Amino acid sequence: MERPVNNFTPILLGSDFNAYGMARAFYGITGRRVQAYASATLAPTRFTNIVNVEIIPGFSEDPVFIESMRKIAKKYQDSDEKVILLGMGDGYAELISKHKEELSQTFVCPYIDYDLLKQLNNKERFYSICDQYNLPYPATKFITKAQYESGETFTSPFGFPVALKPADSVEWLDIHFEGRKKAFRIQSQAELDDVIAKIYDNGYTSDLILQDFIPGDDSNMRVLNAYVDQNHQVKMMCLGHPLLEDPAPSAIGNYVAILPEFNQEIYDTVKKFLESIDYVGYANFDMKYDHRDGKFKLFEINIRQGRSSFFVTLNGYNLARWVVDDYVNNTLADMEPVYANDVIENRKLWLGVPVKVFKKYAKDNEEKKAALDLINRDQYGFTAVYDEDMNFKRSLLIWWMNHNYVKNFRKYFKENKG
Repeated sequence: MERPVNNFTPILLGSDFNAYGMARAFYGITGRRVQAYASATLAPTRFTNIVNVEIIPGFSEDPVFIESMRKIAKKYQDSDEKVILLGMGDGYAELISKHKEELSQTFVCPYIDYDLLKQLNNKERFYSICDQYNLPYPATKFITKAQYESGETFTSPFGFPVALKPADSVEWLDIHFEGRKKAFRIQSQAELDDVIAKIYDNGYTSDLILQDFIPGDDSNMRVLNAYVDQNHQVKMMCLGHPLLEDPAPSAIGNYVAILPEFNQEIYDTVKKFLESIDYVGYANFDMKYDHRDGKFKLFEINIRQGRSSFFVTLNGYNLARWVVDDYVNNTLADMEPVYANDVIENRKLWLGVPVKVFKKYAKDNEEKKAALDLINRDQYGFTAVYDEDMNFKRSLLIWWMNHNYVKNFRKYFKENKG
């Protein structure tokens, strides 16, 4: 791969799959090891030669975050290169946006203003914005802590099963109890009452979202990644068709198999929305097809790349390239938007689990056949498996991660996804 002159420095905040995927993207451009900071080291960035993770206890929250970033900024304040700062998780993205004015004195911070972020990051406010722009989302009812504490009984207006999830995904990161899930599929009124009580009794304060459960398996989901330049113009959109999700309680909703897809109607709808709200930076949307009315219904927008977003880079649309061309090379302004995956022959399947897990658990349909054909033609890849970054310890780590996936699918798939 031909690499241009190194005239920028990326800084990643986080150590998860998203961090490793972005490190791969930047490494593919520069050939240089990427610096990251995080509050803990997670498996995807262990035993690697392409990203160096410096651990700062308490870094994921203020005041440790901003105090640490001021020290980090001093290291780069006299740099001749532009320094690009990217958060890999909801919390880090929110903290960068919160302190964007100060951090932008040293770093390139491709994020929306904090007021807009707080509207989009909170699902309740996001759905209100969807109403303004006529974007479809599942039928929804909101539950408040005040209602729970008043002893009010919540009767679902939708038939069971229903979906239940926190409105504030950042606050949810700090809530822990037995049976906690990223999102719940509730089968009965008794279960609904029990889960609501556990959530609020264990310290959660924000609203809960009760939603009509859109029927259908994981293959009805879609995921869309976009990059919007500093002039609020969408420059890249890449649609994925998830075929399988992680069934483990703490990871429900995490995709583990994505087939690239092209849908100009979805691209046009989301492009109009992002440009209308003066968005900037990376965006990641989750949606599900509802065969009852033939509409794709939005679940949420993430103000960052997702943990599975390496599928974009894998398919030839290097995620790091867009922010570099936008803020360093200044070449995006006059470029027409790229609508990815229009050439079927060039598509590659992204996997987050071993091939044998995908073959066993993904629903048999035409998309699975297409995915298996890509596997047979060796047109597939993984985020964490990178030939230029393999060593004995990392190979063992990936084996152990895959072993756990096999075990978790065997244990949880029937209960949560069957």
